[in-house]
Amino acid sequence: MTAWEVVPETLIRIHLIQGECRVSSDPQAMLTTTLGSCVSACIWDPDAHIGGMNHFLLPDGDDMRGREAVRYGAYAMELLINGLLRSGARRERLQAKLFGGARLSPGLVDVGGKNATFAEQFLKREGIALIGGSLRGRHARRIQFWPAGGRVRQLILARAPRLLAKRPSISAAALADHGSVELFWSDEAV
Repeated sequence: MTAWEVVPETLIRIHLIQGECRVSSDPQAMLTTTLGSCVSACIWDPDAHIGGMNHFLLPDGDDMRGREAVRYGAYAMELLINGLLRSGARRERLQAKLFGGARLSPGLVDVGGKNATFAEQFLKREGIALIGGSLRGRHARRIQFWPAGGRVRQLILARAPRLLAKRPSISAAALADHGSVELFWSDEAV
């Protein structure tokens, strides 16, 4: 085990939200995020001991300028790679792991699948080695990434499907009798 792989006593936890990107070479840093249909790329240079993570919502879009651009994978991937290169990483040594892209609502458009496919194709097009990760599926995930050493831990968040299974069934007739109502189910009340 080398010094940059040791989990330090004073861990610096940096949580990314949708549309964010972080790069670090600090051996005490751990980047973390929670993903559903969104995708995060964990990319690092093992020789320079520097890495970074992004978190994007959609593969690409019409509004790729301004504040909205950070939502899209095309922008988020470029931002991450450029941040790594500016910080001393070398493109030919970059390695990636991809996470997320779940299909949480089977009846809706598979945004997670589109995000996952986009990220895989982007890395292939850029010549960056995809060496692991966990894409697609039906569960949300929490990702923890130690950028200086390239280590990633994934925690499956399986609570949401159990809650949805317990949700009471409401018939169309019941809704019609009482007018139009939009229901929200939240696990915060549990």
